Amino acid sequence: MKKILVINCGSSSLKFQLYNVEGEKYEVISKGIAERIGVEHSVIKIQYGDAPKQQYPTPMPTHSEAIRSVFGLLLNGALKSMDEVSAVGHRVVQGGDIFKASVLVTDEVIEQIAGLSDLAPLHNPAHVLGLKAVKEVLPNVPQVAVFDTSFHQTMKPEAYRYAIPEDQYTRNKIRRYGFHGTSHKYVAEECAKLIGKKGKIITCHLGNGASISAVENGKCVDTSMGFTPLAGTIMGTRSGDIDPYIPLYIMKKDGLSVDQVNDLLNKQSGMLALCGYSDNRDVENGIFDGDEKCILATDCYVHSLLKIIGGYIAVLGGVDAIVFTAGVGENGWALRKQLIERLAYLGITLDEKNNRVRGETIMISTPDSKVKVYIIPTDEELVIAHDTVRLSGV
Repeated sequence: MKKILVINCGSSSLKFQLYNVEGEKYEVISKGIAERIGVEHSVIKIQYGDAPKQQYPTPMPTHSEAIRSVFGLLLNGALKSMDEVSAVGHRVVQGGDIFKASVLVTDEVIEQIAGLSDLAPLHNPAHVLGLKAVKEVLPNVPQVAVFDTSFHQTMKPEAYRYAIPEDQYTRNKIRRYGFHGTSHKYVAEECAKLIGKKGKIITCHLGNGASISAVENGKCVDTSMGFTPLAGTIMGTRSGDIDPYIPLYIMKKDGLSVDQVNDLLNKQSGMLALCGYSDNRDVENGIFDGDEKCILATDCYVHSLLKIIGGYIAVLGGVDAIVFTAGVGENGWALRKQLIERLAYLGITLDEKNNRVRGETIMISTPDSKVKVYIIPTDEELVIAHDTVRLSGV
């Protein structure tokens, strides 16, 4: 039996999940998050098995202290010794065009991830800190990096190139990268099992951040996020696709800086800008109360999703299944209902009862529907754990 630790480092947080691995069986024995790293009132929340979550106020000036503190808490209830950890897998947001698949971590790999920080300034530096902190504490334990962008590396140039001067592509690496790759990969593979073939699948990862991917025979053909996670559909606080001149116009008209416009588009836009709420649960409540802004925001959201899904049906030359995953995708029954009713032309009929189910894999189209529609809860940590076992050779 092996123990595999999965880590997801943010700029001020560190999520973790510890697995017992025996053959093909992966059992979560502990999970949690270290929050507010580098600031006051930092805390670690941890759960052992099915026991209630516990909180521990813990000073964590850097990710190194966070790693050590997490390891200390794992020794309290999940591990007898750190020697039990066979390998550590890390989620890394941006792999650029360097990493087309998950890799075993070396000093060179860490340097390359750090070198991509300009493309993911909030995430890659934190990933580097996490990689170095684990190496410091567990110097002889193999580490594996799993990239959000690698699943999308199968896109052809016509899908990832932008119509801008080639120098911007070659020198500044400006192209479509796509994100949420581990999620899209996981649910596409699970869907393929359900329909009995790899086929043509559209995966909709709808959370506060949202992206859609067109997957054919297990490979990504196109994806809605682009050079950054700002592109694509309307999201909780992100604008999604807009006229590219709009940021320039705002800067000229209102005298805003690059950072101010970046904040406006990433944190003040999307559903929040349209109705005052970024959480879909609040938006749903607003709709049921007759709030016209919530109704408009949802109509705009559905319209933006339909444009992408419809475009991907054309790119794929048809579709066998559509999958909903992540917070909104798995739980937003009213949004799914509105969207699927607009897709009725595909021969889809909604199973109203199944559509109300939350948190489990289920088909929400009727059996006679020409295109199958599923809810499939995503499990990015499991994808990372699988790749970690495979590449580390433990």
